Amino acid sequence: MKVDLISEHADPLAAVGGVDAGGQNVHVAALAVALAERGHTIVVHTRRTSRSQPSSVPLAPGVTVEYVPAGPPVPIPKDELPPYMPEFTDRLADAWAVDPPDVAHAHFWMSGQAALQAADGIPVVQTFHALGTVKRRWQGEADTSPAHRLDTEREIGKRADAVLATCSDEVGELCAMGVPEHRITIVPCGVDLAAFCPDGPVAPVAALTRAGCSPRPAGQMILCIGRMVPRKGVDTVIAALRQLPGADLVIAGGSPDDEESVRLRDLAAGYGLEERVHVIGSVPRAQVPALMRSADVVVTVPWYEPFGMVPVEAMACGVPVVASAVGGHLDTVAGCGVLVPPRRPRALARALKDLLGDPDKRARLGAAGARRARERYGWPHVAERTETVYTQVIDGKLCGLAALGG
Repeated sequence: MKVDLISEHADPLAAVGGVDAGGQNVHVAALAVALAERGHTIVVHTRRTSRSQPSSVPLAPGVTVEYVPAGPPVPIPKDELPPYMPEFTDRLADAWAVDPPDVAHAHFWMSGQAALQAADGIPVVQTFHALGTVKRRWQGEADTSPAHRLDTEREIGKRADAVLATCSDEVGELCAMGVPEHRITIVPCGVDLAAFCPDGPVAPVAALTRAGCSPRPAGQMILCIGRMVPRKGVDTVIAALRQLPGADLVIAGGSPDDEESVRLRDLAAGYGLEERVHVIGSVPRAQVPALMRSADVVVTVPWYEPFGMVPVEAMACGVPVVASAVGGHLDTVAGCGVLVPPRRPRALARALKDLLGDPDKRARLGAAGARRARERYGWPHVAERTETVYTQVIDGKLCGLAALGG
């Protein structure tokens, strides 16, 4: 098949760790490569954000990234992109008029809107990655999403030929939005099992010394890694650290000088923890597995999480995970990690104290997590499940949740 992936703000070639560069970027890149390895031809359409970007860049054998001119060629926060999406849609329609794909797979709501408007008979599969209803529920007035996002997502869900939910919690949210259940299939995000595995080096010294850390923190090491935004709940981890005198916290992601990083450092200083909280900024993707393997535990306690790639990557590395009991964590971490309520520092501290004080339990959870990652979340498996949905929508035989045992 010729498959076009649309990912308007999440460039698969972008550096991960910024405010709008995270799991979706990794997902789109890895899915594209895995589908190409199954013999398909993949084109990824993403918005041009620099004058120096060529119109087309090869990502891997069988995978090309097309940079779509839409608005000024500069980085723009994703919530400010709607004025430029009509141009993005027109460019997409022009490209498909010349070389239509067999199926279009849209990632995020604005990509879905553009794909459906440009499709002209091309089957459209939608992955939302995050839902506006959930974001609004948790962030309230702090939500910067455009006002029309919720209505647009409902329309996309009802019009798309298939909707891929990344976890069972998302299925309930989609059904509540009015998306027909027979068009929903659960296909989780994946992990690169060759890179994220128990065997391999721990973090290079440079990864921990850039912010003035010792080569390895003196105490037991807790790691938080991901986008530096408040809803990721890293402040909860800092608050819990007050009750864990033998532990250090390494926070990786974003820039050491961005707003959230500064806020977290100030919070640590206010608690008198500045010597034990190390904000090191973004780590090159290739170094992330080593950084994870250097940790005694990886903590990821966002307020909400559509899927959550960080815990699955840590599990694949054989590192025990403590995660908030939300969203995709209910599928991925439950039974092979520790779940805690979000925004509850005392509950988190109790869980971490128990885990850090019990090396046998850490070993058991690490082994269970690695086993689950291998069995469920390898990209070849995810690509195969995704390909099955593509084939069904092309043939007009989509069976929804039941088709893949969802």
